[in-house]
Amino acid sequence: MKRRGVTVLLGAVLVGILLAGILSAPVPYVILGAGPTVDTVGGDDGKPIIAVTGAPTSESAGQLRLTTVGVQARTDLIAAIGAWFDRSRAVVPREMIYPAGRDEKEVDQQNAEDFKESQTSAETVALRELGYPAQTVVANVVADSPAASALRNDDVIIAIDGTPIEHKGQLIAAVQDKPAGAAFAVRYRRDGKEATATITSRADGKDKTPRIGVEVSQRQPKPFTITIKVAEDIGGPSAGLMFALGIIDKLRPEDLTGGKSIAGTGTIDDGGNVGPIGGIPQKLVGARAAGARYFLAPADNCAEAKASPVPGLTVARVATIDDALAALAAIREGRDVAGC
Repeated sequence: MKRRGVTVLLGAVLVGILLAGILSAPVPYVILGAGPTVDTVGGDDGKPIIAVTGAPTSESAGQLRLTTVGVQARTDLIAAIGAWFDRSRAVVPREMIYPAGRDEKEVDQQNAEDFKESQTSAETVALRELGYPAQTVVANVVADSPAASALRNDDVIIAIDGTPIEHKGQLIAAVQDKPAGAAFAVRYRRDGKEATATITSRADGKDKTPRIGVEVSQRQPKPFTITIKVAEDIGGPSAGLMFALGIIDKLRPEDLTGGKSIAGTGTIDDGGNVGPIGGIPQKLVGARAAGARYFLAPADNCAEAKASPVPGLTVARVATIDDALAALAAIREGRDVAGC
């Protein structure tokens, strides 16, 4: 072979090696895809996802599936390019999932904590719907605080300025929504007797937040216990809505699914408000792949859901637990749902 030909061949080999190295090098992006789905009214390895001890439960003929997003944390340029042209996946900057200064272990730990909190809020909302109201209880009265002369530990806060307190977040919001120095009529129950005290808030701490000087906890007396258990690799707050619906379905004789396969997502707070989440396009794909025909989507995610339609999947718009229950009723009865 002539020298020029050898030079060209060697050059091509070197270019190929360099190109292969570039394409296989890690890039600062992650790939999002459809993750596993879990039937909250079903079971895993013969064990129920939602277990109730001390009360009869009902069987569901359908499914209420929580949905997740799978994250490919380490990727190269080839994989990123492939995912870029795949409508069922998304390529996003790594810092969107793993913020600067936090490693994967820290993010996973936070997701686990958020997941646990979502279960707690789901139980609060479901039990209130089932007739077991939450009680906001004084856990500690700060010495020399505005509440020190009026409230005691274990007092149950019933209302503030005439508005019933259904969860502790309402009490905190009511106090902080008015400037320091505002007077509040706090109705409480102590030893079975109700009374009302007028308490004036004051600015507290460096941020001068209005407070009345109590630490509160929440309890919800009920004659049974609820246990939720899913795979350890599922985290984040977005399963709250589907857990709440699963608990209600378990403890009501009526089958909320009507035998249909329904998936969904959304955070839920103690007040029953459904909040937005990430990864809607991927969750829609995962829901349909799992056999779902209907999907409950947070109202604030509707634009994204509408822009990422999945054939064979009807999307219902929900902003509250009441919206979700209304959507399930429509599905059971064969009526049109309030869509996005």
